[in-house]
Amino acid sequence: MIQLNEGRYEIGGIPVTELCDTYGTPIYVYDTAKMEEQYHSLKNAFASCNTKIKFACKALNNINVLRYFRSLGAGLDTVSIQEVWIGLRAGFLPSEIMYTPNCVSMEEIDLAVKEGVQINIDNISILEQFGAKYGNTVPVCIRINPHVMAGGNLNISTGHIDSKFGISIYQIRHVERVVKSTQLHVNGLHMHTGSDIVDVDVFLRGAEILFEQTEFFKELEFVDFGSGFKVPYKADDYCTDMAELGEKLSARFNEFCKAYGRELDLWFEPGKFLVSQSGTFLASVNVLKQTTAAMFVGLDSGMNHLIRPMFYNSYHHITNVSNPAGKPRIYTVVGYICETDTFGWDRKISEVREGDVLAFSNAGAYGFTMASNYNSRFRPAEVMIKDGKHFLIRKRENLEDLLRNQVEVEELKGLQAV
Repeated sequence: MIQLNEGRYEIGGIPVTELCDTYGTPIYVYDTAKMEEQYHSLKNAFASCNTKIKFACKALNNINVLRYFRSLGAGLDTVSIQEVWIGLRAGFLPSEIMYTPNCVSMEEIDLAVKEGVQINIDNISILEQFGAKYGNTVPVCIRINPHVMAGGNLNISTGHIDSKFGISIYQIRHVERVVKSTQLHVNGLHMHTGSDIVDVDVFLRGAEILFEQTEFFKELEFVDFGSGFKVPYKADDYCTDMAELGEKLSARFNEFCKAYGRELDLWFEPGKFLVSQSGTFLASVNVLKQTTAAMFVGLDSGMNHLIRPMFYNSYHHITNVSNPAGKPRIYTVVGYICETDTFGWDRKISEVREGDVLAFSNAGAYGFTMASNYNSRFRPAEVMIKDGKHFLIRKRENLEDLLRNQVEVEELKGLQAV
C-alpha cells in the first residue's frame, strides 16, 4: 500500500522514487505486509472453525507470491491446469490445491487427476464422464449454483440463475442419480456467488442453500464457500464486515456440523481480498493535453497493463506521488493504447506535470494477470517488498519476448511488394 510519510510517498517503507529509479515505469509493486494482514484477518474471523484458506491465484499468479502465501499456511485455488502446474512448481502439495475449471475438456481434467489435486466439477456432463471413468477411486467436489445474485458487477457475479458457473440447485436430483449410479466419492460441496459482496446476509443465504444440499452426500470432508469479500477502494468506501461474517457464519457452520454428524473443514478461496490492497501500479506522465472539454494526463501505460477500469468500470484511486503538496486539479487520466483507453474521468489529483509518476491503488488483483501485449506493447515489471527490501520478481518484457513464440517462415522472408 502507498503511504505518505514525512512529505514523501512510500510502499512498504521504501520511497516510491527509489523503486522508479531502480526499475523504471510502468511497474507493479506488491507489499507482502498487507497480504499477511489480510490473510490473518480472514483466518482470525473464522478461528472457531477448521478453516482452510485457498489463495485464488488467478488474481496474482507470480510464483514468488504463491510461495509467500504457502509460507503463511495457505493452500491454492486454481482454475486451469496451467495454474495447477505453477502451484506445484511453487511447492504446494497436490492435496493443498483445489482445481475448479469451467467449460474445459475431460482431457484437461484427466491431467489434473494425474497430478493428484482436489477436483471440483461444475457441470453434469463432465460429472457423468468423471464418474464413468473414475467411479469412487478419485474424490470429487461438486460446485453448486445457489441462484443468489451477488457481486459488484454483472461480469463478476457467478451464482445467479443465468450464470455459466456451477450446477443448479434445481438439478440436484440429477446429480444424486449420477453419484449413485457411478458410485462417485463426493468429498466436498462448493459455491461462489460473486465478487465484491457487501451484504453479509446474502452470503449467509447462500450458505443455507448449500447446507440444504448436503443431505444426500454422507462422505463430505469440507464445504467451500468460495470468496467474494469486498475491499475498500476509497478512503470512505465500504467493505465486507469480516468480523460480523465470521461471527455469524462460524456459529451457523458449527451448528451444521453437529447436525451433519461430524466436524467438516470450512474452505474459502479469496483472491482480491488477499492481494488487491497490497498492489500499487506506477506509471509516468508522458504528456498533458488540454482540449475544449478536458485536461488529459497521458501515461506510459494503458489498458494493456491495467484493464479493470475499462473492463469492469472499476475504480482505482490515483495519486500523484511526485507532487504531494501540489494544488488539486481535475484531470482525466488516459493511456497510450489506440482506443478509448481511460483509467479515470474527472479525477481530483495534485497538480500533474509531464514526467510525474502516478500511483494506482488496489492494483494487486487482476492487474498484471489480465495484462496483454495489445499494440505490441511490452508487459511491465513486477516487484515484491518484504521486510523493508525490494525484489524484482518479473523482468520487464522486450522485443525478443514478443517474438519468442512466433515462427518466421523462411519462404515468406523474401516476399516483395507488388
